[in-house]
Amino acid sequence: MAENQTYYVPEQSKWPIIATVGLGVTLYGVAAIMVNGKQGESTTGAWIMFLIGALIMAYMLFGWFGNVIKESRAGLYSEQMDRSFRWGMSWFIFSEVMFFAAFFGALFYVRVFVVPWLGGEGDKGSTNMLWEGFSANWPLINNPNPEAYPGPKEVISAWGLPLMNTILLVTSSFTITVAHHALKVGNRAKTKLWLAITIALALVFLFVQGYEYMHAYQDLDLTLASGIYGSTFFMLTGFHGAHVMLGSLMLIIMLVRINKGHFTAEKHFGFEAAAWYWHFVDVVWLGLFVFVYII
Repeated sequence: MAENQTYYVPEQSKWPIIATVGLGVTLYGVAAIMVNGKQGESTTGAWIMFLIGALIMAYMLFGWFGNVIKESRAGLYSEQMDRSFRWGMSWFIFSEVMFFAAFFGALFYVRVFVVPWLGGEGDKGSTNMLWEGFSANWPLINNPNPEAYPGPKEVISAWGLPLMNTILLVTSSFTITVAHHALKVGNRAKTKLWLAITIALALVFLFVQGYEYMHAYQDLDLTLASGIYGSTFFMLTGFHGAHVMLGSLMLIIMLVRINKGHFTAEKHFGFEAAAWYWHFVDVVWLGLFVFVYII
């Protein structure tokens, strides 16, 4: 009996069901937006569906994690539970690594195999008969069928806004590390300062990326519909931007919790988990900067 009490077993929860419903509604809305937009139909209903799903997900996240915080501060968690949280976060980040690996894999496959094949290279180079005169160069601006899939006028230079965002995220990785070390020695004032700086850098990154997207769509004709380059560009950078938004929200919540007196120098895994996630976001961006913008 005493052994069972060393591991906290929570009561039955409604949150997994709510998460399932919210995720399903959100994904249905996203799919409807893409399908209706492609067919030229109205996307108003699809956007409403997406926003409803997003609100359900937000309600679930705040409620579920709020329960976890209350249980943790009530002293219900043992060292074994702490290890479970660490393994859970580790596997979650691993799943995110595999998520981005799939999109990077698609990018490499297109660049290394598909585009050269269309240009007449390799064992499958006979496919160039489909698009005679096609020049296989990356970034792919002149698409094989420009009438159906017009390419962008030009691509975004790596040494402008993308370089600025790289500096912002690399700096934020440094500032979150300083905040973490300050928390480990019990310096809460220093933790708040450097965490606030990290959040500010993250928000500036999102603003710059939003401006970059506007520039791409309005000035360069670089869109999701502008061939394989536009598709891979926006899928990779867009999903990364979504992860930056989620990471920023996590950091903001950590700042709120620290201001409320949560965490100690010895027990602060919630903060650590957010820091791990933020470092992951930074590393993914470095890969994007090199393989999407530079090479």
